[in-house]
Amino acid sequence: MAPVVDLRSDTVTRPSPAMREAMARAEVGDDVFGDDPTAKALEARTAELFGLEAGLFFPTGTQSNLAALMAHCGRGEEVIVGQDAHTYRYEGGGAAVLGSIQPQPIQNLPDGTLDLAMVEAAIKPDDSHFAITRLLALENTIGGKVIGRDYLAKAVTLAWKKGLSTHLDGARIFNAAVKLGMPVGALCAGFDTVSACLSKGLGTPAGTVLVGHRGLVDKARRIRKMLGGGMRQVGILAAAGLYALDHHVERLAEDHANAERLARGLAAAGCEVETPQTNMVFVKVAKERCAGLQEHLAAQGVIAIVSPRTRLVTHLDVDAAGVDRAVEAFAAFDPD
Repeated sequence: MAPVVDLRSDTVTRPSPAMREAMARAEVGDDVFGDDPTAKALEARTAELFGLEAGLFFPTGTQSNLAALMAHCGRGEEVIVGQDAHTYRYEGGGAAVLGSIQPQPIQNLPDGTLDLAMVEAAIKPDDSHFAITRLLALENTIGGKVIGRDYLAKAVTLAWKKGLSTHLDGARIFNAAVKLGMPVGALCAGFDTVSACLSKGLGTPAGTVLVGHRGLVDKARRIRKMLGGGMRQVGILAAAGLYALDHHVERLAEDHANAERLARGLAAAGCEVETPQTNMVFVKVAKERCAGLQEHLAAQGVIAIVSPRTRLVTHLDVDAAGVDRAVEAFAAFDPD
């Protein structure tokens, strides 16, 4: 029986046998006491990749982003963020609920960026009527779209001139770096903190490393404890992260190629498809066809979350043959 083709997200990846072996061999200690050598090695390695001073392992990207925002902003202070940003839309309002941080959302442009003139206009004056604008938070990739270095350089320069700190949600930052053909450190230069996820395209079972200037990372460590993110023998997970950095970064180009293959195939089958930049393909589906299409795909061994703008995500557990099976399943759907 052919394996299931799961296109819901790159979060569904499972650790490979070699990654599991690395996890089984991991040297561990109590990370809350600072005794886990594998966690410390991962943190140092990731910080070095990004050209920043320190790193801190988190169980999830949501917690890493929240700790970063809380390290940058005090109660009643403000973060400027895109309306489509994960930190604003998809993290349960944690910055407001748990950090008492006010978000100032700005509509993302079609390419995923924020209009920097609008960012500048949103920065509050020094007036007791307003929250203190403290932070500019961006995301790369965002909705599968790559934010280029030229824009990021302008954004961090604006923030610096206006006295703001900067945070980058890099849940898929390695996808962006591979697509652009540049090191992540060069791509993210100037950011005070970056949240680098290991459990999406890189295929680990869990984990994100927050990298940044040492003072901010030290603050985030205390916040991690408050948020319940301090773990013990975390080296088992950190070993997966080290393995992923060694073996799964450059291969992200395969996911991008498979996304292009999927988009071409679906377009040839008559679907309305947005051209992918990385590993996400978006397909328009008539609302009345969504439920039937999702059921049909599942019967063909293809799992997708079908909506009027269906997102299909390629990853290391979906090869070219799986992509072709998905195209065939879409093409065979006949609602009549």
